[in-house]
Amino acid sequence: MGLIRSWVESANAAECSFPLNNLPCGVFDDGGGARMGIAIGDMVLEVGAVDHGLDPALFAAPEWNAVMAAGPEVWAALRARLTALLSDEAHRAAVAPHLHPLAGLRLLMPFRVSEFTDFYAGRHHAENVGTMFRGAENALPPNWLSIPIGYNGRASSVVVSGTPVRRPWGQVKAPDEDLPRFAPSARFDLELELGAVIGQPSEGMVSVGRADAMIFGYVLLNDWSARDIQAWEYQPLGPFQAKATATSISPWIVTAAALQPFRVSTPERARPLLPYLHEPGPMLYDIALEVGLTPENGAETVIARTSYREMYYSAAQQLAHHTSSGCPMRVGDLLGSGTISGPDRDSRGSLLELSWGGKEPLRLADGQGRSFLEDGDTVTLRGAAQGAGYRIGFGECRGTVLPALRL
Repeated sequence: MGLIRSWVESANAAECSFPLNNLPCGVFDDGGGARMGIAIGDMVLEVGAVDHGLDPALFAAPEWNAVMAAGPEVWAALRARLTALLSDEAHRAAVAPHLHPLAGLRLLMPFRVSEFTDFYAGRHHAENVGTMFRGAENALPPNWLSIPIGYNGRASSVVVSGTPVRRPWGQVKAPDEDLPRFAPSARFDLELELGAVIGQPSEGMVSVGRADAMIFGYVLLNDWSARDIQAWEYQPLGPFQAKATATSISPWIVTAAALQPFRVSTPERARPLLPYLHEPGPMLYDIALEVGLTPENGAETVIARTSYREMYYSAAQQLAHHTSSGCPMRVGDLLGSGTISGPDRDSRGSLLELSWGGKEPLRLADGQGRSFLEDGDTVTLRGAAQGAGYRIGFGECRGTVLPALRL
């Protein structure tokens, strides 16, 4: 598929993140209140204000949950109608007054998060972390090649891009200390992930194919992690407070429909999966990802580049496994992919890996060293799938580390 041309000229540029092929879903405020919008070029279309051909009640609340709940037929109808409105010059006079310059808008949470589950589904990341803590011969837990490992996180701390993130306090214990102490995290980290936004509910177990059809779209996701707090607390039940500070997401939901041309298969299996995890077709996407780190009053350094195609388990497999116990899924559930790392040092999706646990600090463009995040650092995630003459972009997922509160 090539570029679908729009009368919004900025959407036709090859480097544009939001061509007509994309139509990502967000919520914006221009000072007149929050409304649902679609990004197109360097503009945002107020969806509820145009002749969308659907029930106006779907656009009454400033969130995409009602549209998601309406189901795949409505998703497809809306996408087709918006494509027609923004491609046919005959609609320009009626639609143009409802376009707003993206640069002047405040972008808000695009949907109401019902629940958040985070996975540990990238093999390179799992092997890197396991090697650091258990040695190369025991890098992967015995169950890792058979099951998408995950844990239930906190929906209440999911925030939109641009929201500052305060350094957390917690119990920490250094190897040479007999007992823990309560202190601000000194090993605060980022995690480069993709989040799957669940658009349809379930009761009981669903297949991988059905799970794939339940996913409305995807967001960039940074699951901020306090590694020193995590090291002390995680056994035997896994992450808790170390992952509860904040989870940042990009303000645009890139729909599964927009990503269809970029489907790729998951890797060859090192061990056969049980039948309920078998995939009916390619379930990953070829999405290029990068992490930028900008120190306070400094310039950005891109510290990692990788791809979503590096994941071992797809979001559909993760969702199918999540339902296997009978766990009901809700509209607005968010599934984090787990850290997305590649095979090379500069493709590692966390500072824990990039600095190898702090033993090999990386250098920023201005010469500063980093093992973990410092106060004032800004982390920016970016992602895009590259087509023939167009790209499907996610925008940015950005957050700045604030100092820990004084207690």
